[in-house]
Order: sequence, then structure tokens, then C-alpha cells
Amino acid sequence: MKARQWILVKHFEGEPKDEDLVLQEIDLPDQLNEGEVLLEGLYWTVDPYMRPYSKTYNPPITMFGEQLAKVIKTRNGEYPLGTVVLSMSGWRSHFISNGNDLKPISFDLGSTPLSYCLGTLGMPGATAYFGLMNLLEPKKGDKLILNGAAGAVGSVVGQLAKIHGCEVIAFVGDDSKLDWCKNELGFDHVFNYKKVDFSEVIQKVAPDGCELFFDNVGGNWYHTIINKHLKKYGKAALCGSIENYNDKEVKLYPSTNNSILAKELRIQGIIVNTFAKDWPKAFTEMNHFIREGKLKVKETTYEGFENMRSAFYGLFKGENTGKAIIKA
Repeated sequence: MKARQWILVKHFEGEPKDEDLVLQEIDLPDQLNEGEVLLEGLYWTVDPYMRPYSKTYNPPITMFGEQLAKVIKTRNGEYPLGTVVLSMSGWRSHFISNGNDLKPISFDLGSTPLSYCLGTLGMPGATAYFGLMNLLEPKKGDKLILNGAAGAVGSVVGQLAKIHGCEVIAFVGDDSKLDWCKNELGFDHVFNYKKVDFSEVIQKVAPDGCELFFDNVGGNWYHTIINKHLKKYGKAALCGSIENYNDKEVKLYPSTNNSILAKELRIQGIIVNTFAKDWPKAFTEMNHFIREGKLKVKETTYEGFENMRSAFYGLFKGENTGKAIIKA
């Protein structure tokens, strides 16, 4: 049968270009071997981490990433027809598996939309949950600085922080995202960073400093907030550095060493697979919040596998609100 896949032809240099990723048609065998299954993609995810991680591969390769897929042909008793699974099978419309790379959904999804398993109830949501709860350990009354607040991770971080009694100072990239975060998600202070000096407005709303910082952006945000806006014994969770992913040359920023030392700050990066064994518990808790209306989910959905490249490149232009999802 015919299948399609996206090929990373060469490493990205600066802004990703159309010629870096190309769509290719391939033939899959008509017959399966014993123990194999044929799967059809239902939903695919694109995430900012794919940009820096692509440097660890040697193109040309099938672009990597996670998808939700359905078994449409099987010779494996563990995966009957119609079974829906998660797989790190990359940007492929169909694929054959021996089952070793397939993961059934590990919690009771109930009536929650299936696509949420690639967002709030998937890797981005787990990143938000463990980055906030395990690294920052929020307490009622803490002030949290949050950039990328309308993204797949940031929007969950901010809502969980509000559930736990924090005051959220959030930054987004356009006024529609500002409206969503302020009026629907209930973040306390929301700013379009393109229209303000972020350091000045933090100083205005939190003149005595903040206890917590969840950094999705990096760049100028990191050193400015570490040096100027975190209180003594403050904590920072470092999730991403999207401001720098397309840099062609390494940028130098002011040192943070003295601030970290003098204020006795705790700064930690998060690689979410560290907490993999606890994901089902976190997803069950967050799914409960979704059902109660305490945790709101927004997806930017692209229709059609052929639009994966556009969805991915859109991440670096701020085109998505919430999770970017591609639907078959």
C-alpha cells in the first residue's frame, strides 16, 4: 500500500525552510509478518523541541515525533483491529510495527477528546505538571513569572498554578492570546511582550520580587528575571529556549552566577521523561480538572497530513494558541 512520510533532508540553518523538509510517498508491504500490525495515523504533534533535537540526527531521515494511530490490519494478538495507540513513529501517515514501539493510553480517558493525549494529557502536559509541581513546588500566595503562557506547556502551567493558589504574571505574543489567558484562563496579569518592556511591567506588578519562574523562552528572559526579579530562595524551571532555536551563532548574555549565589536560587532544567513512571497519575489528575472545568484546553488544529511542515514552522512564528495538532 502507499504511505507518506516527511523527510528531514538536511539540518535546519537559521529559520527552517521548505526545502529542509519534503513529503515523500513510499510503498509498504501488502502482507504482514506474524506479530506485526499496520497502523494509520489519526493525529500528529509538532513541538518546539524538534528543532534543537534534529541536530542530533544525520539527515536524510524520517522526521521524528509522536502520533496517535489506529490498528487497521493485524497479526498480533495484543493489538486487535481498531486499537488506538501512541507511538514515536515519526511523521508517517501509515507504518508497520512489531508492537514494541506502541503504547496504549495509560489512563482512563473517558469522554475527553483523544487528541488531548498529544497535548495536555501527553508530553507537553506532563512537562507542565512536573516542571511546576516537582521542580517549583508552588505554595499558595507565590508569584509565578510565566513566558510562552498561551502555548501547549505554558497554558497548562499557568492554570495549575492558579489551582494551587499562585499569582500568575504571564506573557504572550499577541492580543488574542492575551484575551484568552486573561479572560478565559484567569491569569492575574497578562502582557503582550511585543508591546511592553517585560522587566518594567514585572517590577510594576511585583516590586518585591517573585518566588517562581517557569521559562519556556530563554534568551533575554532568563538572565533578566534571574538577576532582577526572583526573590531570595526563588526557584526557576527551565523548559525551553525557543528564542534561540533558530540562532545561527551562539549569543552571549549577562552572567547570572552572582545572583544565583547571593539569592541562593534553585534553578533546574526539565527533561520530562525523567518522570515517565508517574505520567499516568498526573494525567488522571489533570483529566479530572478538565472534566470539572478547572483546566481548559485549546488546540490549533491543522487538517491533513500534508500540512505538518506548515504546522511545525508556525510554532516559531507564534501561530498556535495552546497545542498545535495535525488531524488526518
